[in-house]
Amino acid sequence: MRTPISPFTAGGLLLAAALTAATTGCSTSGGDSGSSAGSKNAAPAASQGTGSGSGSGSGSGSGTTIQVVAAENFWGSIAEQLGGTHADVTSIITNPATDPHDYEPTAADARTVAGAQYAIVNGIGYDAWADKLLAASPNPSRTDLTVGDLVGVKPGGNPHRWYSPDNVHRVIEQITAEYKKLDPADAAYFDSRKATFENTTLAPYNQAIAGIKAKYAGTPIGASESIVSPLADGLGLKMLTPYSFLSAISEGSGPTAHDKTEIDQQIKGKQIKIYVYNSQNATPDVQEQVKEAKAEGIPVATVTETLTPAGASFQQWQVRQLDGIAAALAKATGK
Repeated sequence: MRTPISPFTAGGLLLAAALTAATTGCSTSGGDSGSSAGSKNAAPAASQGTGSGSGSGSGSGSGTTIQVVAAENFWGSIAEQLGGTHADVTSIITNPATDPHDYEPTAADARTVAGAQYAIVNGIGYDAWADKLLAASPNPSRTDLTVGDLVGVKPGGNPHRWYSPDNVHRVIEQITAEYKKLDPADAAYFDSRKATFENTTLAPYNQAIAGIKAKYAGTPIGASESIVSPLADGLGLKMLTPYSFLSAISEGSGPTAHDKTEIDQQIKGKQIKIYVYNSQNATPDVQEQVKEAKAEGIPVATVTETLTPAGASFQQWQVRQLDGIAAALAKATGK
């Protein structure tokens, strides 16, 4: 169950850590057990053109390195690939077993935030602990990006913006623009990184999305939680699962009996063609729906909340999941 917790537990750990950070500087040491706080995103394979040495462009000799912290590794992976050799990116959430909703920051996380020049958080209530980390270590020279604010989704809205293709591209634009402000001498380098990332590195991701949308737009699907909703919108698929159920599972609250009955009817009546679920949050209700869908011959596809496996790049992770959804749709529709 996802139960929000206070990041100021254990006797004000975060505030003390932030104060300590002011005198000790930035640390990138590993976090506590159950997370990989402070670890770097693994560099993508050079063959994909996403390694830190690719797409360097002109103006790459200033020697400036922007210190970046990302609350979650899906945004951190993008920031690292856009920054190349001119950005040192640390993601706090990197362990696939860690739930970003109720993560409890460590002293190392506070020190990392204290030393950052650029911070990226998701917002929309998804990582409130990250907002409090930033507030505990105010820095007028640090640039903060809250993705929810950027894309215009207010608290209470669907926070899973990294599953919205349109929002992903908006974040890419914003990160590049802010890198150029923080390091204007290397503006051409960042423009080159962005062009390579969008046109070459993300080509399989963009093609997978376009292919599914062209072939299966309007196909009715079911899902386990709201993480799937922005992706379904981006793919042009029709979500039949009540949003109240999707939101309840995502937030760790109990779904209503009415919603569960409606979903059972959708599955038994084969109103949905495929069922997509978050394998990192398979509650008993979700497990039962997966079992029922398979019993009715409805193909099941999976997604995860954070990069899986650990060390995968954003695009590797997303393309693998999109391929799984495409395969399920093909099996269900015969197209």
